Amino acid sequence: MLHLSEKGTRTLLYQGLMIAFILVFFYIACVNINNNLASVGIHIDYGFLFSESGFDVNESLIEYSSESSYIQALFVGFLNTVSLSLICIIGATLLGVAFGILRASQNWLGSSISFLYIELMRNLPKLLILLTLYILFINSLPHVREAYPFLGVFHISNRALYFPTLIWQEHMNTVLLACVAAIVVVFIYRRYVRHYKDKTGQDLPFIWPSLLFICFVFFLTSMLLGVQYSFDLPALQGFNFAGGGQVSVQFFVLAFTLSIYHGGQIAELVRGGIQSISKGQEEAARAIGLSYLQTMRLVVVPQALRVIIPSMGNQYLNITKNTSIGLAVGFSDLVSVMNTSINQTFRPIELMSVSTLIYLAICLVVSILINAYNNYTRLEKA
Repeated sequence: MLHLSEKGTRTLLYQGLMIAFILVFFYIACVNINNNLASVGIHIDYGFLFSESGFDVNESLIEYSSESSYIQALFVGFLNTVSLSLICIIGATLLGVAFGILRASQNWLGSSISFLYIELMRNLPKLLILLTLYILFINSLPHVREAYPFLGVFHISNRALYFPTLIWQEHMNTVLLACVAAIVVVFIYRRYVRHYKDKTGQDLPFIWPSLLFICFVFFLTSMLLGVQYSFDLPALQGFNFAGGGQVSVQFFVLAFTLSIYHGGQIAELVRGGIQSISKGQEEAARAIGLSYLQTMRLVVVPQALRVIIPSMGNQYLNITKNTSIGLAVGFSDLVSVMNTSINQTFRPIELMSVSTLIYLAICLVVSILINAYNNYTRLEKA
């Protein structure tokens, strides 16, 4: 029997009322929007997503043409957004950690350079950086017919970077599975190395044996299956290169801009995390003979990570959402594809709602991964 005099019962009642209020609010809002749209002859219908789009997308990681459906066009935009986000997250993390450690160091030159970089990135709008770099790249790089060759197989022009791609052949899937299995074995060996060190205090060799083992599995399976590796090289034909792969200048400039911009933000987080660790721990580590790099890697950075990770998650979410500025340079991300689809169909509500759900799903996945890593590195309370 529930009694309102009990605190738990009242809390449950208040939460239930709040949920009911939110549901009723959204129901009334949806009915109101639907009635207003119907009064001007607009009916919400998602069926058009499966009809032919009729427009091309500049770059796509999957097969796509103007005969593909709108849902396929949005999927292309989703893949472009995810791939750009991943590259920017990796680039921003590497830059941020390197400049953050430099900023917290006692080296005057390194700390000064890092200070200038951080302040420059913190005080300039990212859109201005993007447009400046884009104009610089477009004007300084040659046209396609006069593309700069590099190592004989790479070519760069003001349109794209062209590179050779591996021609996928029979049995390569088996080689790939064997390499994945080898990596799993390496992870198991890594756990054994840690357990052995905790038990005996002695280090076992890890990096070189692991690399040699993965290379050995790769070459052995390739030789046994008779796999021959060949590459599709880009070659100039007419007004563009044919064969191989390409990365557009828009993608490259966007990845570079977001990496250096958010790298500056992350560097400040890393500096703050490092400076939150007691100086006594660093001095104690140096006193037992550890070098500066060993002190940072083994003592300071692992503890600073627990302070940095929650804020780092916010930066990763910002990177994911900021890929939408690619619209300014014509990159075919999710927002760009959505915008083109709206112009074709005049159905902004349907397309914006689908794009919102896609962005929400991407950001929730990033957030869940960051929270999982945060829980993994968090110290257990005694």
